[in-house]
Amino acid sequence: MTPAAPETTATLRSRARVRAPELVGRRWLNTGGVDVTLASLRGRVVVLDFWTFCCVNCLHVLEELRPVEQRFPDELVLIGVHSPKFEHEGEPAAVEAAVSRYAVHHPVLDDPDLVTWRAHTARAWPTLVVIDPEGYVVASLSGEGHGPGLAGLVGELVEEHRAKATLRRGDTPYVPPTLPASRMSFPGKAVGLPDGSLVVSDTAHHQIVHLEADLGTERRRWGGDGTFDEPQGLLLLPADVAAEIGLDLLVADSVHHQISGISFATNEIRVVAGTGRPLRARSGGGLALEQDISTPWDLAWWGDRVVIAMAGVHQLWELRLDADPAAATLGILAGTTQEGIRDGVAATAWLAQPSGLATSADGSCIWIADSETSALRSISLGAGGPELSTHVGTGLFDFGHRDGSGHGPVGSEQVGEALLQHPLGVTVLPDGSVAVSDTYNGAIRRYDPVTNSVTTLATGLAEPSDAVVETDVEGTRLVVVESAAHRLVRVALPAEAQLVGGPARRTLRPATDLAPGVVDLVVAFTPPTGQHLDDRYGDPTRLVVSASPEGLLLEGDGSAAGLTRRLRLARGIPAGTLHVSVQAAACDDEVEHAACHLFQQDWGIPLRLVDDGPHELTLELRGV
Repeated sequence: MTPAAPETTATLRSRARVRAPELVGRRWLNTGGVDVTLASLRGRVVVLDFWTFCCVNCLHVLEELRPVEQRFPDELVLIGVHSPKFEHEGEPAAVEAAVSRYAVHHPVLDDPDLVTWRAHTARAWPTLVVIDPEGYVVASLSGEGHGPGLAGLVGELVEEHRAKATLRRGDTPYVPPTLPASRMSFPGKAVGLPDGSLVVSDTAHHQIVHLEADLGTERRRWGGDGTFDEPQGLLLLPADVAAEIGLDLLVADSVHHQISGISFATNEIRVVAGTGRPLRARSGGGLALEQDISTPWDLAWWGDRVVIAMAGVHQLWELRLDADPAAATLGILAGTTQEGIRDGVAATAWLAQPSGLATSADGSCIWIADSETSALRSISLGAGGPELSTHVGTGLFDFGHRDGSGHGPVGSEQVGEALLQHPLGVTVLPDGSVAVSDTYNGAIRRYDPVTNSVTTLATGLAEPSDAVVETDVEGTRLVVVESAAHRLVRVALPAEAQLVGGPARRTLRPATDLAPGVVDLVVAFTPPTGQHLDDRYGDPTRLVVSASPEGLLLEGDGSAAGLTRRLRLARGIPAGTLHVSVQAAACDDEVEHAACHLFQQDWGIPLRLVDDGPHELTLELRGV
């Protein structure tokens, strides 16, 4: 049997009406302590945004939703449903901090047990659910790229229900919280200067700060007036390169999707890479100022190039600077954009939201904090080009705070004992070992590549996201960016590290039952009203499928055009994870210079194989 073709022409609202389940969670944020019910919102269009604050794609969607909120201030109520992936993300204080950090200006339901997530059958972060003024679900949208289409759908619902007299305009239930003032707000990364001072990305203040060695006295600030938007990684350029291009420091400007440079002598700030538009394609390269990029998070110097942790597309990119700014180039260094751990040749390797980079002392490799897989990884030059290796970490849904051995070399079957939880930073220590800012464990961990082992250097920190080494006559210590405490702190390196033997954890999501053998995968996609699938250059859709553990997926893996795929799942493997990535391009109808829109999503779906399970799996990219 050939899988049914996905719906691409009927409107989303032509299907059976389903009443939206109630909103149930631990508590409400941004409402002044008032619980919100769907009944209280009757007469308004409601959009539920299922998100978790570790997820860079969820942060992209927050940005996509802002203009939709502004366009329909009286008819639309946006509700964030925070459904955590990691254990730390379920902690009440961490959720409150995230709502403040990312400037979420709408009500948020704290859903730590995934009650509302399950009721609305969400399968991935991010997911949007649209509810009409009569309380019925009319659309489910997964992934990124839905902003313009969502605005169009909300507009249709407003007009339809105005005509039916079922639309009620009203005030938002949002009540802004009172936030304490702080000198810095969720600082992200830091770099040390030769004179002992430090430069810090003051991320939620959208500025870069130059601090004296006392960590309190400010020498100067750069930014303001929209110059930066949530800047993260910083790179002090080699002196000869800085002299050639006239810039001393590079900044990964995450929400502006750009790399900018700062001159210490003139205070000039200049964009060196990125157009300011987020990258929607799964490929790229060329002139740096003409290339879209996606949420750059950290930077490192490697040989003759800048390496960029391109968190938004789960890749590493390389920037080659030039004395002529217009001649600088960008290219992909590693990663296919699929999320997960796959080592080996960089072009076919997988990463998942790389967020921290550090060059080894001898320059042989770049250490990588691969946050979504809770992994420590590295890229080095092999005989056939760059290669990825994983030292700690096993997958997208495994984490913990446990010390012990790391993995064996690529190709070996040795799986290490050590576990991390969403690390954001890596720092090379004087002895060649690596300090890992183990962010969601609130710890600084140490990986020793000689003994292939992990220990704990410090605990009790508030979301450490980076660290800088300081060495003087008194010894070596770390200046740690304690992001959730809005400060930098000095941490002494202990003579003897702790050994933590915590349990292994796993993200708990309901498994999907499927039958072993033949299974038809269907991705449902309905273009927004006024758009059509852009088939001028062939099929505008692409589906990439894989599975873990190895051997689970016998047929149907790989990348090909289309939104359907015949799979064959192995018998004898009781459970696993199906990885599905999809993209679809749609263009505006009957417009001479039509704008085109790219919709994309990545799913990691826990599977349970049972003999009486279904033989079809439908995923909603844009459907019901």
